[in-house]
Amino acid sequence: MPETTRPQSPSVPAARAPEGLSHAALWTSAAHAAEALRPTPYVLDPWAADFLHAARFQGGPPGDGAMQRLLPDWQVVRSRFFDDYLLTAARSGCRQVVVLGAGLDTRAFRLDWPTGVHLFEVEVPSVLAFKDRVLDGSPVTCGRRSTVGAGLTEAWDEELVAAGFDPARPTAWLCEAPLYFLEPDAVATVVTTMTELSAEGSTFGAECVNSQAVDSPLVAPFLNALATIGAAWNWQLADPEKWWAEHGWDARVADLFTLPYAMERLSLYLPLVGEAAAKCAFLTTGTLRGPR
Repeated sequence: MPETTRPQSPSVPAARAPEGLSHAALWTSAAHAAEALRPTPYVLDPWAADFLHAARFQGGPPGDGAMQRLLPDWQVVRSRFFDDYLLTAARSGCRQVVVLGAGLDTRAFRLDWPTGVHLFEVEVPSVLAFKDRVLDGSPVTCGRRSTVGAGLTEAWDEELVAAGFDPARPTAWLCEAPLYFLEPDAVATVVTTMTELSAEGSTFGAECVNSQAVDSPLVAPFLNALATIGAAWNWQLADPEKWWAEHGWDARVADLFTLPYAMERLSLYLPLVGEAAAKCAFLTTGTLRGPR
């Protein structure tokens, strides 16, 4: 991870959160901003505090249960996991990276990319404009960054190609969190488009909600609280490996208990929430099945 001397204090005037910016994006930025204050952060995002200031962000998820308290550490674990996934894919030859529903993602600026990576961010125009204003001309650490102003429920494929995306080249796709806020049919459409645009050697990373955990006494109140602000987890899976295989991908779910940084952060919560609740979401990666 590259070093940075960027100040952590807000450096842009406060405005307001743009239309289309999800609660989850702001909660992730809040987790990143807090992480930056640790002696040895697992994720270093120097712009996170600036995003919060510019959006006039206050507070976090509604409610005050165990899942709300676990969320910031979970978001750091998730970010670190997908950081490692993308860098491994890029260093293995995927020089084309697409972040779907990018929100306030700053990986184009904060990761130590190999030479020649072209990173695309697909997000609604208002969020991209807000983000670029806060980033204020910060240099990228990838070879090139291109933005695609479209929502995931729109026809974003043609705009992606128009921005320079090459379907003939292997791609590392990332859907870090946005899919589970969509309805299942919309998720299937997004993944079908992703598959059709993928060349041999392409990979994906996505968070998937575990449908077998959402009714637990600890998770259910959290989801009910999210629903009150329009942030329901609509897409849920019992068997992500089977679902992704049906859509053209060989997938695997990470065993968080084998990841030292995940255990360091999440083990403190296990006595409180239990192992089942700690597995309320799947961190999933995979490769394109071939030949198609």
